[in-house]
Amino acid sequence: MTEKTHTCGCHNGTGDMKELEKNIGHVPVFFRDLAESDPGMHEAVLKLDNYIWADGALSRKQKKLMAIAIAAAMRDDHALHAQMQGAKKLGVTIEEVDEALRVAFMLAGMPSYVYGKTEAAEIFK
Repeated sequence: MTEKTHTCGCHNGTGDMKELEKNIGHVPVFFRDLAESDPGMHEAVLKLDNYIWADGALSRKQKKLMAIAIAAAMRDDHALHAQMQGAKKLGVTIEEVDEALRVAFMLAGMPSYVYGKTEAAEIFK
């Protein structure tokens, strides 16, 4: 799945999603629409998102690598694309992504590894 072909609709909305984009790398249109349809839920999601992605015992970069492995294991197109975009913005290297995908392979099997490697090849080219 490449930037040109994914279908999450995240590029269609406007609005200030800079913090969420910083955290996850790629904001699905669902989150943009949530601001209008359910402002309270939108605020709660953003607050939790900021809490989860903040540096702590694990850095944001380490958390991003975990998220990539999880998204690949789940074969979640949108999450994998968003996490790869965010990882690249954080300075994560293709070598670090490859190691995270090896962990996914050990726990979730070859399809998750191939799935993640295919997306990484597109994002990190």
